[in-house]
Order: sequence, then C-alpha cells, then structure tokens
Amino acid sequence: MRDYQLRRLFDQPIIQTSDVKPTFAGFEVLGAFNPAACYYKGEILLLLRVAEAPPAEEGFILVPLIDEQDGELTLTIKRFPEPAEPYDPRVVTLDGKVYLTSISHLRLARSQDGVHFTIDEKPFLFPARMDESFGIEDARITFLEGKYWITYTAVSEHGPGVGLAVTTDFETVERVGMILPPPNKDVALFPQKINGKYMLLHRPMVSEIGKPSVWLAESTDGIHWGNHKFLFGGRGQATSAPSTEAFAWEGGKIGAGPEPILTDEGWLVCYHGADATHAYALALALLDTNDPSNLLDRSSIPLLTPELPWEREGFFPNVVFSNGWIQWPADSVNAGKIWVYYGAADSGVGLAELVQA
Repeated sequence: MRDYQLRRLFDQPIIQTSDVKPTFAGFEVLGAFNPAACYYKGEILLLLRVAEAPPAEEGFILVPLIDEQDGELTLTIKRFPEPAEPYDPRVVTLDGKVYLTSISHLRLARSQDGVHFTIDEKPFLFPARMDESFGIEDARITFLEGKYWITYTAVSEHGPGVGLAVTTDFETVERVGMILPPPNKDVALFPQKINGKYMLLHRPMVSEIGKPSVWLAESTDGIHWGNHKFLFGGRGQATSAPSTEAFAWEGGKIGAGPEPILTDEGWLVCYHGADATHAYALALALLDTNDPSNLLDRSSIPLLTPELPWEREGFFPNVVFSNGWIQWPADSVNAGKIWVYYGAADSGVGLAELVQA
C-alpha cells in the first residue's frame, strides 16, 4: 500500500456545534459531528449527526425519545429523578432500562468549496420509527446505480442496528428500513457491484466472547444481506490499561468509516480504532479489487490522532472519527484530491487531505 498521510487542512474546526440551530424551541444542540459526505451537482454535501437535548431541570434527568401515543409516533420527554450516585451524563440506566440523554438526527450542510458550509435549519432525516426511537447516528453516503444510498445507525431500546434510506435529489428521501438488526453499526456500502453482488462492510458488536472487528457481507438486492465474513479486527489489547504496545490504538474498538474508494492498488478503506481509554484514531486498509475479502495491507500506525484542543475536549473527548470523504471530480478545481471530513470530540467537524508521502 502506498505511503499515505492524513494532513489537516485547518487547525480549527470547519463546523462547530454553535453553527447548528436546534430543531425544537428550548432544546440545546450538544454536538454536530461525524458527517457523511458526497459530491452532488457541483457541491459538497454533508449529513451531520446533530445531537440535541431538552433544557436541564435541577434534580431530574430528561430523556428525549420517540414514543407511540394514541397510535402515533411523537417526540416524548421522559422525566426521571436524578440518581444520588455518580452516573454517565450521556447514557443512563433508569428503572432497569438504558436510555440516551440526547437524541440525534441527520442534518444537511452544503458547500461550493468544501470548506464553508450552509447548514439547513431543519433535519434531513429525523427518527420516525420505533427502531429509531433513541436516535439516528453516524451516516455514510454511497452513490450507486443512480441513487445515493444512506446507511445509518438506528438506536432504540433494543440496541443499535443499521438503517437504510435512499435519495436522488437530497430533497425527498425514502426510508427502506432496518437492513442489519442490533447489535451492529459502522456500515459502508461499496460504490459498485463486485462479481454481480452488492457488498458492504459492517461491525457486529461483541460482548463476552470475541473482539470488535470489521466484517464483509453481500446481497443480490441491496436489502437482504448474507455470506458474512470476518475481514479484520483490532490487533491491540482491548481490556488493558493505557499501553505502550504497538497496536494499543486499535485494541479497544474498530470499525469501517466512509464508503471504500477504488484505486489502482485495490479498495482503499478508512477505518477507526480506539484504545482502552476510548481515544479514537484513523487508519487505512487495502482490499483486493475483485475479492474484497482478501485483505492486502493496513496501517501499522494511525494516520490521525486527537492532538488539537478541540479534538481532545468536547462532548466525548479524545476522538477523531470519519464516516465521510470525497474524491474531487476531474473537472473541479481540486481534481483528484481526497478530502476527509472527521468528527472531533463529538463536538465539531475537521477537514484533512489524504496524500501520498
């Protein structure tokens, strides 16, 4: 694999939480991050993950979610007494159930130059099914057969699964539904059929046995998926304290990022790894062009780690996470360049360029 580097184009975020207006009056935007990305009619489009929460009430925890009332699905705010013992302010267990204290949706942002974005004031895709009742997170966009396929993490009380929606114009969008049940996430579709099959990368979530890993699946219709194969996993230690061992940076978690890009060497895959302290980094893998189950190469060290203050401090600190990159078309001012949009500390969006050293 060529000697790639990820070089930040700016030392400041190009999108911050404060740039995004809340969907509902009185709600607070806690984070705008982890965007999907694509090139569409001369513009760069991002689908931001926007996390919102209702205003705080002293002595209580407020949980926003989609609930069914009188046969209709509606945004509901559940109210619980605040626990006396210390608790995670993002994920809490109340009355025997696990809840998120914010709800995420996908928000569209547009740019002519890929740097300065205009952000829609309303959601592009908001939770609207019970299997999305806790939120919609971390989308990927793949242009395939004349449509833009949007995969996303759909979260409910049953865990995170993978939803699919499609659009041709980014004005109307069709929900296809859940294509991989919980617990699963980090799905990236390949931008063309391979040997007559649709293919995707995904990350089953493990518990007592096994370690986080990236898997490959195939489909004849893009909806029903099978022939699942292990592709690669983290090479470091998952349960140790912070470590100096070589691959500790991907020993805790691992997952695919944006859609693979076809190069003359094979399919280039951007992926994230996290260590035992939940610090996230970005790396690359290379898959065989005609048989993506054949892993040809991968990074020995991360290409991007959280180093700047706004990457180290935020809603969830010490994170660089990408699920969106674009390769500029040949007729553009940045022809051939690969720009990587990444979420930083679950609070903003940074921009880097993938270059050969």
